[in-house]
Amino acid sequence: MTDLIEIENLSVTFDAKGRKVRAVEEVSLTVRAHESYGLVGESGSGKSTILRAICGLAPVSGGTIRIGGQVLPTPRGRAFSARVQMVFQDPYASLHPRHTIDRTLSEPLAIHGQTGSDARVMRALEDVGLPTSFRFRYPHQLSGGQRQRVAIARALMLEPEILLLDEPTSALDASVQAEVLNLLTRLREDRGLTFLMVSHDLAVIDHMCDRILVMQHGRAVEELARADLASASMKTDYARSLFDASADRMLA
Repeated sequence: MTDLIEIENLSVTFDAKGRKVRAVEEVSLTVRAHESYGLVGESGSGKSTILRAICGLAPVSGGTIRIGGQVLPTPRGRAFSARVQMVFQDPYASLHPRHTIDRTLSEPLAIHGQTGSDARVMRALEDVGLPTSFRFRYPHQLSGGQRQRVAIARALMLEPEILLLDEPTSALDASVQAEVLNLLTRLREDRGLTFLMVSHDLAVIDHMCDRILVMQHGRAVEELARADLASASMKTDYARSLFDASADRMLA
């Protein structure tokens, strides 16, 4: 498999009341086409900032980001959003409360001048396991798991190659988490998608990802393959501590 996402020596620096805060420091990683790659670490480790930097939502102060071998332009533009989409942590916050599900799903098609929205909206709802009768409901009329399914459907409307998943199940209860994770796994297999997924939970990452980058304080600590997790073959104390905290659920 070829590398679809290439991040080289990425640094992200925020200006906080006149003080420079380095959120990401010279992180490098590659994600192969059709792979699911995980970023794991505690809150503040910089993992979500990397996703935001890819989308152009965080101030890159060094390094390069390539998609398909091409350095990303600034601003990102429509070609980027047709190829890369993001699913956020809180589905209620990421959906407009006054827009019906139909409008939410149709909007990306309208922005990109694409036709056939009626059929594509209904197909998208079916693909994420929601009845087409939900089409004219509002977000507050859905459960948390149903809202996240809508958020996933919206991300898929333009048929992207890459999904950036920012803690997509952390706002859900355990049983719904498993359903959404299984849905994402099925969609990746059916559509040949590439995932870059963020989580603080190593058990979730283990379930979803082929390779994992452990992050701490904005830096890359250790890269692990799924086989390394299965054999508990970590080289750093920090990666070991994350494994120990999640081992009972990973082995269940």
